[in-house]
Amino acid sequence: MLFFTPPRSPAKIAPGVAHLPGWLGLDQQRQLVEEMRDLAAKYAGTPMAMYRPKLKSGWMSVHQFHLGRYWDYRNYRYQDVIDGVRVPPMTESLTSLAGTALAAARRIAPELDSHLIPEMALINYYPPGAAMGMHLDDFEEANKPVISLSIGDEAIFRMGNTENRNKPWRDVLVASGDLVVFGGPARYAYHGIVKVTPGTLPEGCGLDQGRINITIRQVKK
Repeated sequence: MLFFTPPRSPAKIAPGVAHLPGWLGLDQQRQLVEEMRDLAAKYAGTPMAMYRPKLKSGWMSVHQFHLGRYWDYRNYRYQDVIDGVRVPPMTESLTSLAGTALAAARRIAPELDSHLIPEMALINYYPPGAAMGMHLDDFEEANKPVISLSIGDEAIFRMGNTENRNKPWRDVLVASGDLVVFGGPARYAYHGIVKVTPGTLPEGCGLDQGRINITIRQVKK
């Protein structure tokens, strides 16, 4: 461990939001990183390659890679094929993790929906200095929980309200291996990553720098 992180306990950080620190072990983290890295390399140079999306406000600092379904910023909808290339399928590892993650989160926040079909995963890579502004995950038809796994450098996750990007919000430290699940009354709450702290990742997680965030979602009703 490059930096020591004191033990933290599972907590409900808001209604419908569960935080389980250290939910993924180091071996699981490394295996997921290696699996995602191999997939990204396989699709490099294709329309499915990991890339930095361009929004109306400019280029995102985060790199994205899609599994299962692809959110096309050009057409503002989910798609299965982009420029003749089919979206990489969901992996068995993430599909399996989705059920156990949701069950664990419901022990902390029982108001979370008990059922989720893991149709897509979005892999976000945060290089040093990257962040993500407050936003809604409201592209999906299904009002199902979002499962979020963190690997790599520590980050400040900001969970806001459902009305706007302003306060009240709650800032939570998410470290390598942490699980956050949000749904129910918080499904359409604004949230983002305020900052990533370089050099705080644990040795053996599979990354040398930066942070990977994997979110698993159900798209269709």
